[in-house]
Amino acid sequence: MPIKTTNTQQESTPQQNRRQWLRRSAAAVALTAVLGGLAAPAYAAVGTGTGTSTGTHADAGADAAQRDRGRLVSVTPVETLTRAEVVSRLSELGIDGSTVRYGITAHRLTYATVDPRGRPTTATGLLVLPQRGPARLDLVSDTHGTTAYRASAPSAGPGDNRLTPYLHAASGRAVSAPDYLGLGGGPGSHPYMDTASAVTASVDMLKATRSAADRLGRPVTRDVYATGFSQGGQVAMALGRELSKGRDGFRLRALAPMAGPYDLSGSEIPGIVDGRVEPRTAVFYLSYFLTAQNRLHPLYKDPAEVFRAPYAQTVENLFDGNHTEEEIVAGLPATPDELLTPQWAANLRDPRGAFRTALTANDGSCDWKPAVPVRLYTGAGDTDVPIANARACAADLARHGVRATVVDQGTDATHVVTAVRSAPQAVRWFDSLR
Repeated sequence: MPIKTTNTQQESTPQQNRRQWLRRSAAAVALTAVLGGLAAPAYAAVGTGTGTSTGTHADAGADAAQRDRGRLVSVTPVETLTRAEVVSRLSELGIDGSTVRYGITAHRLTYATVDPRGRPTTATGLLVLPQRGPARLDLVSDTHGTTAYRASAPSAGPGDNRLTPYLHAASGRAVSAPDYLGLGGGPGSHPYMDTASAVTASVDMLKATRSAADRLGRPVTRDVYATGFSQGGQVAMALGRELSKGRDGFRLRALAPMAGPYDLSGSEIPGIVDGRVEPRTAVFYLSYFLTAQNRLHPLYKDPAEVFRAPYAQTVENLFDGNHTEEEIVAGLPATPDELLTPQWAANLRDPRGAFRTALTANDGSCDWKPAVPVRLYTGAGDTDVPIANARACAADLARHGVRATVVDQGTDATHVVTAVRSAPQAVRWFDSLR
């Protein structure tokens, strides 16, 4: 299929996005990273794999969808910044721009991928290229943190989720930043914290990036440096495992995830229970996780089984992709105990049944043996994703004989501050590995 190139629509200003970020930070809800095609299917109650099809036609359709994965549908130029403008944009959030060497061009890609059942769908993502640099560019996969508002995804607007892609591209690499399923211009609902579909969307974004870079005259090498923040940190680790299998023509070079919830069962959920995760933030994460995972696992038939009144009547609609984080937080209570029924409050303390299945299905992103260097960036002051997650990840890797460096940004490092400090350090580390 020929590549369709269109012009970008007018987008909100960096100053507006900065004010939005500051309001989120002031409310202690650091929920975003600092840093269409086909009809949207409804996700059935299945696991995080590709599912099982029945019948010859269904099998053939699933096979065709797998073969089509990563096909580039369209390229849309969205932003061009000079070197000075990149530095200025980064400095608005206190990100060190000393590694910035070039201006950048950013493009929104639409590409073919699959949903959690392996059925064909489309997704979008951001490709960022340096304006100069090597003739063939190495790749960075930069996976973003939690966002429930589809317009906050990297390709959708010039907000926080573009900043680390810009940082890496301005340092001389091509950056592939997927929006994930159901965010940006992708159809349907976002299957939040479904690791398997986040990985397929990220791999397929890398494939689309390779095609788009060729067409834009900036070809890429096979080498991929994987990073990401918060939800994206966990995705980066799982993506690294997939790329290490060598099936997609890419070569993993290094892993530098930041503040990822790698250990839902042993660190993140216990942190919600014992207060290490700030309560209002915990309410947001729990509501998002439970409503999204219910489309994949049979957690409940009626929201009232899980959520107290009046939230049972409204919580699912809040996470339709069209509500901002501020709107969602305003529609939720201040503590998990106010959100959950007594039965589910007990389930949080001692996960069982389908809830335990959902947690287990999305744990284990560090339970493998990377053949590349790994640095785990974290912050002891993080009250979104406790540092215990990084320590558990390092312990998993150690059991496989891999010694990962844990970089603790300190007791004053909140979730967002961890990203602000870590992203430039990751750029310098990637530079040192060339």
